[in-house]
Amino acid sequence: MPEGPSILILKEAAQKFIGQTIVSAKGNAKVDMHLLTGSTFKEYRIYGKQSFLVLNKAVIRIHLLLFGSYSVDEQTKPDRQLRLHLKFENGDLYFYSCSVKVLEKKILKEIDWQADVLSDEWKPAKAKKKLKILPKEMVCDVLLDQSIFSGVGNIIKNEVLFRIGVHPESLVGNLPPKKLNALIFEARNYSFDFLRWKKEYVLKKNWLAHTKKICSKCGGPITKKHTGTTNRRSFFCEEDQKLY
Repeated sequence: MPEGPSILILKEAAQKFIGQTIVSAKGNAKVDMHLLTGSTFKEYRIYGKQSFLVLNKAVIRIHLLLFGSYSVDEQTKPDRQLRLHLKFENGDLYFYSCSVKVLEKKILKEIDWQADVLSDEWKPAKAKKKLKILPKEMVCDVLLDQSIFSGVGNIIKNEVLFRIGVHPESLVGNLPPKKLNALIFEARNYSFDFLRWKKEYVLKKNWLAHTKKICSKCGGPITKKHTGTTNRRSFFCEEDQKLY
């Protein structure tokens, strides 16, 4: 599943279409293509793993789900995977194997943009306040909670916990203040590292825990386990990541 930094790269790729009129809209998504045609693309907003293409008439919400993708100016996947094709005078925007919904613009007022770890509006104090009321939750679960850390996915989760030396099954309420602050700080900090490495095509080369078998710190084994109520894969070192 694409994580927040990958969606930000998508947003940057689509910037040339801002202010342009949609000449035509096609695809097998179950939306009113006629409503989109003739609309002006006003703004591209992201909230974690979701894209919001703001038009003058409505909002298109795109979620790439597990296997979704996109392309600009060239169709790279077959028609059966093409959910939405937006044609502009200066190019084309394609979305494949993803969720496409057309929503009313009021949806933008209902979103907590301050929860997006890559946003200029990100508020770490607000994230801490949300965590304080979840003392019995595992850190592996809260990091994936999009209402707290919007944009954080499983890769970021594993790498953040390895960086700060915290076992994924640790309980939020048991974390020392310094570790709690480190968790919040690195959720955003690592996301920007992810973004930079993704653009440089060296993301996997910089993984220290995710999918690894040997710990880069102590040389011991990396444990692979499905953890928490989210039941997502965690990769961690029993020696270097403390269980609180």
